[in-house]
Amino acid sequence: MTAGRYLGLVKFEHTLFAMPFAMMSLLVATNGRPGLDTLLWVVVAMVGARSAAMAFNRLVDRHHDARNPRTAERHIPAGEVSLRGAAVFTLIAAAILVFAASRLNTLCLALSPVALLVVLGYSYTKRFTRWAHLALGLGLAVAPVGAWLAATGSFAAFPLWLAGAVMFWVGGFDVIYSCQDVDFDRREGLHSLPVAVGVAGALRAARALHGLSVVCLAAAFVGSPVLGAASLVGVAVMALLLIQEHRLVCGGDLSRIDKAFFVINSWIGAAVLCCVLIDLYLV
Repeated sequence: MTAGRYLGLVKFEHTLFAMPFAMMSLLVATNGRPGLDTLLWVVVAMVGARSAAMAFNRLVDRHHDARNPRTAERHIPAGEVSLRGAAVFTLIAAAILVFAASRLNTLCLALSPVALLVVLGYSYTKRFTRWAHLALGLGLAVAPVGAWLAATGSFAAFPLWLAGAVMFWVGGFDVIYSCQDVDFDRREGLHSLPVAVGVAGALRAARALHGLSVVCLAAAFVGSPVLGAASLVGVAVMALLLIQEHRLVCGGDLSRIDKAFFVINSWIGAAVLCCVLIDLYLV
């Protein structure tokens, strides 16, 4: 089905990586009582932003993807989605973000082009910096800040700490994932931490980024007057899951990278969100 091809193009299921953190931000901002309209439009805005970012990335990277054996079967190089189709999809998804922002408040609408610049701009960063991983993380870190602004119309420390946690978490696991393309990226002249410092050095950097992520998450939760012990348990759970993630790739063994990347990282957001829900609704 055509719809299935486009959902596959943007890996729609990976929206689950950042969605729990956007929900945490929204719930804390409203003390667990978000309006249904706000909840709906935050979800729509997030899906639009991520879909636009992913489709745009596939467009920009299509030539590299076609030459990389690992990615040659992606939808555009494989001919399953046309360039025009991907471009139209990107524009529609971006328009959905802007429309959803307009339904939230004037600040969200005014900042929606900035959000698009961040999430679309990531696709070019591997051309010139080894820190493209953090650019990807920043793109997902927009989610908790946007959710907070949607509920309150103003900035605060909590969503910024949460954004830091997301940025370093995503940046760290993207460093791990990019280790499998180190030889290809080097041949293509693309930048990444594995290219710059080797796989062993990149894995050490990923551990440091994940340590910063845990610190940021702890700072967010400790500083919140509506969260308590259960949320701090969530911080510990995240730390333990990240330790397990690094054990799976210990010594540069990338044979279990799919489990480290897709399985464990999908657990992290869900586990932390569950702990936040306990604090907000059960304690």
